[in-house]
Amino acid sequence: MSIEERYKKLKKKFPNIYISIAHGKQSSEERNLSIHNFKNGKSKILLATTVVEVGVDITDADIIIIECSNRYGLAQLHQLRGRVGRGEKQGTCILLFKDGLSKNAIKRIKILKNSDDGFFIAEEDMKLRGYGDLVGYQQSGLKNFRFADPVIHDDLFKLAEKYIFNIRDEINQKKYSFLLKLFDKAEIINVNKL
Repeated sequence: MSIEERYKKLKKKFPNIYISIAHGKQSSEERNLSIHNFKNGKSKILLATTVVEVGVDITDADIIIIECSNRYGLAQLHQLRGRVGRGEKQGTCILLFKDGLSKNAIKRIKILKNSDDGFFIAEEDMKLRGYGDLVGYQQSGLKNFRFADPVIHDDLFKLAEKYIFNIRDEINQKKYSFLLKLFDKAEIINVNKL
């Protein structure tokens, strides 16, 4: 259902309540005015797309309803959920979804239900979706690694990181080029400045 259709349904249900709308097709001025009207209490409902995922801080917002929640990744759901309960009131996040969820969608919703730890949620999301290219453009999917898998062998990556920062001589980039692909080149080269 489009945001315009949802707006019409809400107006029929709540004819005397001012409803703000925020979506990506609006100009930034229109969107900011809608969010401002909600923040200042002029409107009681903010109907929005995921444009409110980051940067919207409305301390009095205490309920968020996310339609078709099975379509979103864990990180995005966690960000959206974080838009409410930022003040003194407890926040409530209601996830709506249709029957017939995939196994991964069920896992995502259970993870979100059982944790509010962003790092844990990000790790679980990576396990479900895959990590894509570590030095490329693909943002999801599983890869076959020759040396180590970042999920299965995370302890090896932590150990490697520890040893990288212990290197004190000048770094021969050819000798350590495989490490430069795994870790930030600038951090490795500047290790002597620590």
